[in-house]
Amino acid sequence: MTKVLFVVSAADRWTLKNAEVHPSGFWGEELAMPHKIFTEAGWDITIATPGGKAPTLDQLSMSRTAGLPSKLREVAQYLDSIQAELDSPEELAKIDPDEFDVVFYPGGHGPMEDLAVDPVSGALITRVLRSGRPLALLCHAPAAALAARNEDGSWPFAGYRMTGLSNREERLNSFGRRAEWLLEDRLREGGADYVKARLPLLPHVVVDRNLYTGQNPTSSERLAKRLVADVAQSAR
Repeated sequence: MTKVLFVVSAADRWTLKNAEVHPSGFWGEELAMPHKIFTEAGWDITIATPGGKAPTLDQLSMSRTAGLPSKLREVAQYLDSIQAELDSPEELAKIDPDEFDVVFYPGGHGPMEDLAVDPVSGALITRVLRSGRPLALLCHAPAAALAARNEDGSWPFAGYRMTGLSNREERLNSFGRRAEWLLEDRLREGGADYVKARLPLLPHVVVDRNLYTGQNPTSSERLAKRLVADVAQSAR
């Protein structure tokens, strides 16, 4: 059985310019739909967070602006069905990534607050990237890659082709225009070969070696299905 680790932000806010606080957490669709797809594929899922703290659902991800009513209902129902898992995650510092076949990071603005500077997560990401096992970062979750470092202090993702929420997409939110920094900028500055869809909000998945990245919430299902297909193919 394929074992997948979900690393979820424990943050319930995103700090903007002038110490302004925007309520945040994980994005509903980005956790629910991959979790559902992996479960349907027969994968075994473990959820872990920094400190083992129960993650916070970003309520904006369940608002009318976040998707079609039918999709929001599906996400809400699925999150309800796994609430017990979400209420009692594993502590990230106690996780051995070598016990998992796939590591998956859902997004939301939460990772911009905690995982982007979390040394435990950074070390885990570096180890998984080096192992050759699939590492998937969705939407804002590539922010977690910013905490990764090689032994010599260099960034292990330099030269990797990857995506994540674009500057243009971030600025579609009024609060995003007040951000201290933007994900696309940081990835480019670090040396990543950042790419994005021609139009904002469209599904876009990029695979480079064992790194899988999705640009935005609408990329959730495409990213998860690509992982399932590739893992199945490699098992043959």
